[in-house]
Amino acid sequence: MKNDSLANAPIALLGGLSVEQFLNEYWQKKPLLVRQAIPGFKGLLSPDELAGLACEDDVQSRLVSIKKNRWQVESGPFDEARFNRLPEQDWTLLVQGVNHHLPEAAELLQQFAFIPYARLDDLMVSFAPDAGGVGPHFDSYDVFLLQGEGQRRWRISEQDDLSLVPDAPLRILQNFVTEQEWVLEPGDMLYLPPHVAHWGIAVGNAMTYSIGFRAPSAQELASEFLNFLQDRLKLTGMYADPGLQQQVHPAEIGKEMLEQVAGMLNRIRWQSEDVTAFLGHYLSEPKPHIVFDAADDLDETEFQELLTEQGLALDAKTQMLFHGHTFFINGEQFDVPAAQLAFWTQFANQRQVGPEWFDDGQLQDEALLQRLHDWYQAGYVWID
Repeated sequence: MKNDSLANAPIALLGGLSVEQFLNEYWQKKPLLVRQAIPGFKGLLSPDELAGLACEDDVQSRLVSIKKNRWQVESGPFDEARFNRLPEQDWTLLVQGVNHHLPEAAELLQQFAFIPYARLDDLMVSFAPDAGGVGPHFDSYDVFLLQGEGQRRWRISEQDDLSLVPDAPLRILQNFVTEQEWVLEPGDMLYLPPHVAHWGIAVGNAMTYSIGFRAPSAQELASEFLNFLQDRLKLTGMYADPGLQQQVHPAEIGKEMLEQVAGMLNRIRWQSEDVTAFLGHYLSEPKPHIVFDAADDLDETEFQELLTEQGLALDAKTQMLFHGHTFFINGEQFDVPAAQLAFWTQFANQRQVGPEWFDDGQLQDEALLQRLHDWYQAGYVWID
């Protein structure tokens, strides 16, 4: 359900467009350049701090370089000494999921909450010295490219020729033809829908903040759904052939067997509730590299006292989604009673709840408090 007053209000992040205008005219349709989308934005961390993140075991990072027209990709975590050996140009450091490790990055993503959390992937931050970049390429997802430190020249093309450089470790376009070109200053932002070819080139040292949105393929969704469904299937009966007759060719798979197995498989059914459960689990499940930090050892009484004083917030790595009264957190599913729906809805939408929810007795529910305490111990939530 949308808030019409907010959907129709112009916002600076979108260059004075309303959310409704942006979604109707640009989202997944055409690029949008916004000068000073976030006025005064200089970035959230320094190049050295970004390199420090790339040295962490639980951070996904890549180092892209080109030498003698050959592209190379190295995956982190990196040793600090690796950065000391880098040349003055022709490389780019990319760090995924910065919003999981930097509170300011998580707050930045909140400005893009007009796109459902179910579509949000993460915040990637890249650094490149002068003339650095990852070559002309296209993405299969929507992305907002927000300029931090320095300048970056963006060239884009809506060309149909998406043929790639053979044997390259990246999807580098073989025949890129520039159609539009801009230099982005700190605070400027470029939105690109899927499959718009683009090429970013640093002008001096430059950092770019990429807000990406996941778009799984039909094949991926089907494969994951079938994996999910197999644990929920309850088909009865076994293969049987009491009327079996001798075949001319014993190695042949007979017509009768094919028809019987096809009939058994045709009994596979699923309901909208199965699709809801699948999407909730699939979209909230943490990526394999994500590790939650254990919280302080508080017993339930101490935990409840702090709730009434400070409230509660989702960890930056936590994803909470819902449909109706069914909620999902980090791949776990649970249903909430009608009396608690307002609480859980705010928690999922705002990613935090204030102490007023706990200090007036309206949520004195042992099962709820036990659930929140378990999540606290697992690192899913934190005392705000």
